[in-house]
Amino acid sequence: MLLTRPGAGWNKAPSAKPAGWPFRLRWIQTASTGVDFFPAWLLDGPVVTVGRGISADPIAEYVLAAILGFEKRIHDVRARSRGDWKLTSLGSLDGKTVGIAGFGAIGRAVAERARPFGVAVKVLRRTPWQYTLPGVQPVDTIETLIELSDHLVIALPATAKTTHLINAEVLARARKSLHLINVARGRIIDQHELLRALDAGKLAGATLDVTDPEPPPDGDPIYTHPKIVLTPHVSWTGGEDIKRLADKTLVNLDAYAHGAPLADVFDRELEY
Repeated sequence: MLLTRPGAGWNKAPSAKPAGWPFRLRWIQTASTGVDFFPAWLLDGPVVTVGRGISADPIAEYVLAAILGFEKRIHDVRARSRGDWKLTSLGSLDGKTVGIAGFGAIGRAVAERARPFGVAVKVLRRTPWQYTLPGVQPVDTIETLIELSDHLVIALPATAKTTHLINAEVLARARKSLHLINVARGRIIDQHELLRALDAGKLAGATLDVTDPEPPPDGDPIYTHPKIVLTPHVSWTGGEDIKRLADKTLVNLDAYAHGAPLADVFDRELEY
């Protein structure tokens, strides 16, 4: 088997599969949920299982920090002198709607943490709902989701179907108060159109932990845009991801040894 994770070394991988691939490999376990970082030939051989859910908790905490930071603006209103000591109105989550595009492990973890704040939670997912979840309301389209959301969380896998899902047409439907949060992959959002929408006042702000390309080139306006909080793809850190990866790998190893089905198998047709 091969246990691997996204890393700088994969940037140097050949575009064509090596001679003799897949050698004697029978199973590949990745530490990441997404596989878009890896060369296509890695996924066209032995069964691939992914690290789905390993970092869901720290990513959900990042999302909640972004939402509360946007509403409360503690760093913006921080008093550094007597002249700063003045009444400033802060935002609130009361009566707000958190939209979640994608309801896998990350989306569910976000919903679990957001609901105690009394927000409405709207969710877009690919597969039909088999049952309703308390406090979570499904919607049918990304257009509907963005129209209803005060905070919109992008937690979808990066596939051919989700590339530039958030485009100019979709952004035109946003509330001017919308705060967009992307913890998935940068290419799900048309970054150029996002900057244009922010400049035009079509939405209020964005918190981006991922970009397209990643990292952005020097001089990219995304670094200094006043309505963007940009972090260098770190939302997944801070949890027990190494232990969770070890546990997931050992469970799959036991299943493999006994000829049982493996968990979280990558689906080539769905691309995740």
